[in-house]
Amino acid sequence: MFQLAGLLHARGFAVTVFHARFNAPDPSRHPAYDFVPVPDGLPAGTPEMVAATMEHLLAVNTSWPFRERLAAPLDAPGARDEVACLVAEAHLLALVRVARRLGVPTLVLRTGSASCFRNFLANPVLCEKGYLPVGAESKLDAPVRELPPYRVRDLMGANSRSRHEHELMCELLSRAVEAVRSSAGFVLNTFDALEADDLAATRRDLAGVPLFDVGPLHKLSPASSNSLLQQDRSCLHWLDAQAPASVLYISFGGLASMSGADLAEAAWGVANNGQPFLWALRPGLARGAALPDGFAAATGGRGLVVGWVPQEEVLAHGAVGGFWTHDGWNSAMEGACGGVPMLCRPCFGTRWATRGTWSMCGARASCWTAACWSGERWRRPSGG
Repeated sequence: MFQLAGLLHARGFAVTVFHARFNAPDPSRHPAYDFVPVPDGLPAGTPEMVAATMEHLLAVNTSWPFRERLAAPLDAPGARDEVACLVAEAHLLALVRVARRLGVPTLVLRTGSASCFRNFLANPVLCEKGYLPVGAESKLDAPVRELPPYRVRDLMGANSRSRHEHELMCELLSRAVEAVRSSAGFVLNTFDALEADDLAATRRDLAGVPLFDVGPLHKLSPASSNSLLQQDRSCLHWLDAQAPASVLYISFGGLASMSGADLAEAAWGVANNGQPFLWALRPGLARGAALPDGFAAATGGRGLVVGWVPQEEVLAHGAVGGFWTHDGWNSAMEGACGGVPMLCRPCFGTRWATRGTWSMCGARASCWTAACWSGERWRRPSGG
């Protein structure tokens, strides 16, 4: 969203940002923008389970005072004539409805892939045809003839563990599609060379709604800090001292989480790998767990662990030869545009591989990633 704001601001638009408490931006990093905090009335912290996350998204639509906060800036003399449009995230259907009643043209932004949104559009048919909810594990590898080249396990709703979770997913996807269909235009951070077929299919399905594939935004937006976390730039100096294409860069994103056991397994995989590594280990990634005892000794100083990094600069660095990622769409786009081979360890959203992990990025990203997490266990070094 900040990258899109930067692109619009560079074209002469003034920018006002409405934001919640969760992942609240630092206004000092964007002195050219105005900021309007919106109290959401929801518990602090990040929902850890998929169902809780969906419930949180739906609750935001009823708890946020959208009309009050959006109407206030419009009431100033001449302000209504100055407002070109509102850009809303697709899950904020209530905001899109309020904007329509206030006469404000609205663009809807989805920060995932076009292939992911095709899952949104197809969900009613997939449920009607019996693909979802998944009735048995044996059906997971069945092809989805209405949505090639997907298998059942690749669908957004394949992870539903209960009827309640399935119904939450259906409601969430349905509301996002309604937001897009009722908008003045649909914005996707992707580009034709990467998702030509999915973009063409989405345009057909959204007849009458202009679709703007304006990506890759991180390449087009003016240089500025879009990170919501403090970046440790010392890692760039460390990379300067490494051999070309020798470093494995590891990051599982700004929102995904994993168990302490999964963190330990990943750590011993890195230790056994033998390659130099840079690990952006976000605080809170493993719900309070830390790297296992003995990890530092096992890696022998050949790696660097920091809290967060300027990822675009890291992926563009000549010392980075691979990217181990949770495969979120931002990371997938940045890795692809940087020409860095990717190892993908999805965390939530769609069932992948043998481990029952999930990813929100859209399964077809696997077509151009280097490899996918296999679910095989690593062993600790020297008898651990």
